[in-house]
Amino acid sequence: MSINISNHPCFNDKIRHTFGRVHLAVAPKCNIQCNFCNRKYDCVNESRPGVTSAVLTPDQALHYLDYVLKKNPNISVVGIAGPGDPFANSEETMQTLTMAREKYPDIILCLATNGLNIAPCIEKIAKLNVSHVTITVNAIEPEIGARIYSWVRYKKNLYNAGEGFRILLDKQLKAIKTLKEKNVTVKVNTVIIPGINDSHVEAVARKMSELGVDIHNCIGYYQTKGTIFEDIEEPSAKLVQKIRNDAEKYLTQMRHCVRCRADAVGLLGKEGMGYSEFLTSCQKKERSYEETRIPHFCM
Repeated sequence: MSINISNHPCFNDKIRHTFGRVHLAVAPKCNIQCNFCNRKYDCVNESRPGVTSAVLTPDQALHYLDYVLKKNPNISVVGIAGPGDPFANSEETMQTLTMAREKYPDIILCLATNGLNIAPCIEKIAKLNVSHVTITVNAIEPEIGARIYSWVRYKKNLYNAGEGFRILLDKQLKAIKTLKEKNVTVKVNTVIIPGINDSHVEAVARKMSELGVDIHNCIGYYQTKGTIFEDIEEPSAKLVQKIRNDAEKYLTQMRHCVRCRADAVGLLGKEGMGYSEFLTSCQKKERSYEETRIPHFCM
């Protein structure tokens, strides 16, 4: 049976109530610092985009995936989206994808990344038939990008916001071009940050269209305590709608994003069984703690 790439709920609004996804949180480290991002361990009273309740090793991720697919036969997509960046954790990411592809040859594999360090892995990504890649591009102008990021770490060197953004953007644009040459479906996420890049998103959409990007997801920024942007108000629904309408002149817009966690599972907006139920199930089967434990992640 060939892979039906139309069954990706993030890329196909028509099937999001039928098919779900599971994110395997095997990538804790990140190679950039966004001024709106805080990946500290979540608690029972908080559920923010990008966070996770635990980080998995590749072996644990496959064990967890087995359990999820037995409980949720409508899961069509296995993705890696954090809680850091997949390619700041390239070894763990590629090992997890390889094992998932070997065991589940017909499932959709996807990735979400900032694009800084994906280039060395693109050839293998294509060979594994990773059909969908999301890259977050928040700006294409240096003066705007320098306001969004605090630093960028590339090839063991730490760069300040200005130089770091120039490196990041260069790698993002080249990665998108190479992915499209490999016939990989590419979605670009742009985080709408009022007063920072809200008037710039249309220009991002225009540039992404020129590169052959397939779909654009304009996401309202999430106000998070402990970040440089913690005092910036989230964009209104009216502003998000206007920006999406303007961007749609150039690219098809994703309008059903639910700003997923790094350990999301189930239908979009209707989260299913997570790590806690998985561990409970393991304990009921009286497996040893060392065999089934999932270590907590705390930055």
